[in-house]
Amino acid sequence: MKIALMDSGIGLLAAAAAVRRLRPDVDLVLSSDPGSMPWGPRTPEDVTARALAVAEAAAQHRPDALIVACNTASVRALSALRARLEPEVPVIGTVPAIKPAAAGGGPVAIWATPATTGSPYQRGLIGEFAEGVSVTEVACPGLADAVEHGDQEGIDAAIAAAAERTPGDVRAVVLGCTHYELVAERIRTAVQQP
Repeated sequence: MKIALMDSGIGLLAAAAAVRRLRPDVDLVLSSDPGSMPWGPRTPEDVTARALAVAEAAAQHRPDALIVACNTASVRALSALRARLEPEVPVIGTVPAIKPAAAGGGPVAIWATPATTGSPYQRGLIGEFAEGVSVTEVACPGLADAVEHGDQEGIDAAIAAAAERTPGDVRAVVLGCTHYELVAERIRTAVQQP
């Protein structure tokens, strides 16, 4: 079996590592667009065009499935990707883990790119899976870009700013961008209760 993964940049590596842990037997095809990263500030049309180009490059390797390892691309381009590639290549979107976080009873914070935060897609997930749970959407401008470029000061500043906007009583923080997994321990430290 061959699984393709696509993302704007190095968030792809965290997603690929997760797939590798779950399915060490599969071949992985990684396709990204680091020269155009971050996708978050781009228009929906631009994200869709870039996502289609990256997905089509991956599809040339004839994968059995394509994982869109980018929340921004899932929010903005998932339907276009499915229309272009399915049924030949099933397309699996990446969505914030709202359902398992809300199952704990909340309150929950969702850290995501500005494009994902407040999007109808994410709001739909909150409505469907977090009914009755207090959910705070926390936009993290600049965090994915800082992670992509290894900008330690930028990472620290973006995490600190997002932590300030995160309610102190949250029981779970959902990482709504694959880049954030690469700095998850720093995020955990920033939002821990004293």
